Amino acid sequence: MNRHGFARITCVSIRVAIADPTANADEVVRVLAACPESDVVVFPELSLTGYTCADLFGQTRLLDAARAAIGRVARATAGGRQLVVVGAPIAVANSLYNCGVAIAGGEVLGIVPKQYLPNYKEFYESRWFSPAVGKEPAEIHLDGRRVPFGIDLLFEAPGTSLVVGVEVCEDLWVPIPPSALQAMAGATVLANLSASNETIGKSRYRTDLVVGQSGRCVAAYALAGCGPTESTTDLVFGGHCLIAENGALLTESPRVGDGGPIRRDSYTITADVDVVRLRTDRRVMTSFDDSLSAMRPFRRIAFAVSPEMPGLKRAVSGTPFVPGGTELHRRCAEIFGIQCAGLARRIEQLPPELPLNIGISGGLDSTLALLVAVTTCDLIGRDRRTIHGLTMPGFGTTQRTRTNALDLMAHLGVSSETIDIGPLSLEAFREMGHRPFGIDVEGLGLEAFRAALARVPAEARSDLVFENVQARLRTFLLMSKGFVIGTGDLSELALGWSTYNGDHMSMYNVNCSIPKTLVQFLVRYVAMNQFPEGPARRTLLSIVETTISPELLPASLAGEIEQSTEAMLGPYELHDFILYNTVRCGHAPEKILFLAEHAKFTREYSREVIERTMRTFYHRFFRQQFKRSCVPDGPKVGTVSLSPRGDWRMPSDADPSEWLRWGDS
Repeated sequence: MNRHGFARITCVSIRVAIADPTANADEVVRVLAACPESDVVVFPELSLTGYTCADLFGQTRLLDAARAAIGRVARATAGGRQLVVVGAPIAVANSLYNCGVAIAGGEVLGIVPKQYLPNYKEFYESRWFSPAVGKEPAEIHLDGRRVPFGIDLLFEAPGTSLVVGVEVCEDLWVPIPPSALQAMAGATVLANLSASNETIGKSRYRTDLVVGQSGRCVAAYALAGCGPTESTTDLVFGGHCLIAENGALLTESPRVGDGGPIRRDSYTITADVDVVRLRTDRRVMTSFDDSLSAMRPFRRIAFAVSPEMPGLKRAVSGTPFVPGGTELHRRCAEIFGIQCAGLARRIEQLPPELPLNIGISGGLDSTLALLVAVTTCDLIGRDRRTIHGLTMPGFGTTQRTRTNALDLMAHLGVSSETIDIGPLSLEAFREMGHRPFGIDVEGLGLEAFRAALARVPAEARSDLVFENVQARLRTFLLMSKGFVIGTGDLSELALGWSTYNGDHMSMYNVNCSIPKTLVQFLVRYVAMNQFPEGPARRTLLSIVETTISPELLPASLAGEIEQSTEAMLGPYELHDFILYNTVRCGHAPEKILFLAEHAKFTREYSREVIERTMRTFYHRFFRQQFKRSCVPDGPKVGTVSLSPRGDWRMPSDADPSEWLRWGDS
């Protein structure tokens, strides 16, 4: 374990000597010596004898040797701080059980018998074993001491969220697996000792079972499978090992038939699972405990783990909202479809002649909203010309963004209009008695004012009133024309990066739950999949490469964007990383810093940049909640949403101090 709640889990596919428990115990001990940092080590079903012993399970010699092998493994764990689960046949009175044996600190902590015995097709377990039904003795004698026995055992590391439940192979393949009850009783890690043979397509189904059960149980699920050194008289076992966490596959081993070399030696897979996050997810999902009334009581048996483990054995994405590989294409298609479906339903309520107004800036967010609107109109048979794109250049608008905005509207065939908000803004400054950047605007013409703005030093270009007047004028003009489609994204909502009752407001916001790091991929996806090579695609790709900016402060003398959002707030990639881990995972700041140190970002960030961005995030996230309390409707597309009507209810006057104290330690 480590202080941030990660437990290290190892699954082993062992080279087995069939019917030779002494040799198998030696191999188990050898493997354990190679993974001393693991908190839980899981071996396959009947790993101390071999699964394929068949009628030899009726031989006293084999059963006695298996008990001796358990003692050999237990002695090897003395002084260690990990839970080891091996498979062995255990005779109890007149019955023989196929068991998972939990060992730690030199002792057998408990034995969990298999409940569901496959006795169909290639399996014949009922010939040798009895199913556990819950009426077995609560303890048995083993090596001169009484050992807990039964289907009601859990193994926990006190003071942590690591609680381990054990089931055996077929137990997972039934309608209500024992692991479901174990999870309801508090198990956060579910270990399965498996002997699942390989047949065509079975590995995919096995993987789906493991991943699905981890999701249903909001748990980590670790399955260790028998390998090809089992008897191959009629079957081949593939040595498939898997570790999943809450519906996601963390890692899996090679297996027979995967196209790679066949492994006949013992091998392991290891992953660090976040048991604290699993507990957090269960608390958030209040329906998790709804079936507790049907639960049987479980006995808990303690084992020790190391207080700190080195490194982190799991992939940490620096862009948790943006999947990799082919999944990105599927994700973009799904999100874009949700956006269009949401907008379609909303505008069906409107008169068909009512214009759909969008402020088009030439930036990413308004481009995505326009693409959604165009696709939606095509979907419901509405004329694209009812979409009214309004570009409203101000004092910070550059030629590049203005050209992209105009070109985009022309390419998409929507109606368009340009209103220069400069004169209106200047008049507003006069009426307010405001001196932008100290400039006296009384009697000053528009061109003279623009010239004066150009002379303002870059370091002095800070004037919130100057920005707010422009943002609110744009919203005033849009809403005066009718129904407005909003463009602000999830990252901007989190940071409050909008002018209250300015770009903050609309009648329906199609981008409200899409983070900034994903917006550019969505625009690129639409560009590459809905537009052939030509001017429209080139304009869209140009927009993707444009610096993110509200363009509310004066441009540089060269006409370039001077106001970079990321230069002011910090990289959106970091903000989205912090947002996901704070809202979706409930992680503390210290844990997010730890994860950031191990995350794979698109570029390197210094510790100083990460910490500075975190402070900015927490300050703004807390202090800008009042803007999120009254945002327009819009579709939820992912697991993180900040809608006050759904996922996120937070007091506007909450204090961020507790979240900022990590910087004092």
